[in-house]
Amino acid sequence: MYYIGLDVHKKTISYCVKDAAGHVHLEGKIGATRRELDAWVKALPQPRMIAMEATIFTGWIYDYLLPHAETVKVAHPLMLRAIAAAKKKNDKIDASKIADCLRCDFLPESYMASTEIRDRRRTLRYRNLVLKQMVQMKNRVSGLLMESGVSYDKQRLHKMGYFTQLFSTSEEISDSIRPLLRLGREHIQRAQRLDRALTSSLEHDPLLSERLRRLRTIPGVGPITALTWALEIGDYRRFRSVKEAISYCGLCSAEKSSADKVMRMPISKQRNKHIQHVLVEAAKMAPRYSHELALVREKEMQRGNKNRATLAVARKMVAYMLAVERRQLDFLPCEDMAGKAVA
Repeated sequence: MYYIGLDVHKKTISYCVKDAAGHVHLEGKIGATRRELDAWVKALPQPRMIAMEATIFTGWIYDYLLPHAETVKVAHPLMLRAIAAAKKKNDKIDASKIADCLRCDFLPESYMASTEIRDRRRTLRYRNLVLKQMVQMKNRVSGLLMESGVSYDKQRLHKMGYFTQLFSTSEEISDSIRPLLRLGREHIQRAQRLDRALTSSLEHDPLLSERLRRLRTIPGVGPITALTWALEIGDYRRFRSVKEAISYCGLCSAEKSSADKVMRMPISKQRNKHIQHVLVEAAKMAPRYSHELALVREKEMQRGNKNRATLAVARKMVAYMLAVERRQLDFLPCEDMAGKAVA
């Protein structure tokens, strides 16, 4: 077996090919294009295993090399401490160390979702970007009106009928900001249409539709929460326990233990920030729709910390969603399950 380490960059890829004894067979640098990769792969010895560090460019290279190797692995960048802490660091050394980690089975492997899931996840994250820009534009429109001293209803400002009426009838709006307001409103409307189109395309996708339907049977889980879970989690079977899923979602604190000392740190930054944000926002609303989640929140609120109560609800929601995924059945509240057992 030959072990190949890749140090991937935007325009170039440095590589190092080693055998099981650690002897270097090939080293060099190629361009990060499909044509050069194709020519490079044909010249490599077989059988081979390939490893690379996770970057923004990793996805397409991983997909392209997958049919040409026994195994292609992606390393977690934060776990490759040997490379980051080295005194001398360059692309050639990085590729060699990745090959050594792969050869010695020390590579901190990162999960790579299937191509289908990653393509749909890209669409969802693009929708999140559109939503973020829409919120920024709404705030800018509100700021323009406040700067000019225009009186308006904050709750109704961005509704179509109210904004049109305000724009056409208010004498407080000066001519200098009218073109900016018009452009801002057009941008918001385009973003809203794009948001609906992207969300609808994902909801009706045959690959996701049945999975989303089951997830939405959980109280407090709406279309965006279900989509985010399905596309950010990918394969739920990679989590051996609920605790691992909670940790991945960033809903627990970090731990530092040494000898007899155990220190609980703040919420860890090593998490999937996309699903963390969605779950925290969903957990604020979920107790309104579920008696069980309301009890979880009330129990934590008795300790006097509102944020911890929200995290407790979010962790419970993760347990619910993981259970639904594993059983491939719709969610049933405890009351309904008790009623069926009695019957």
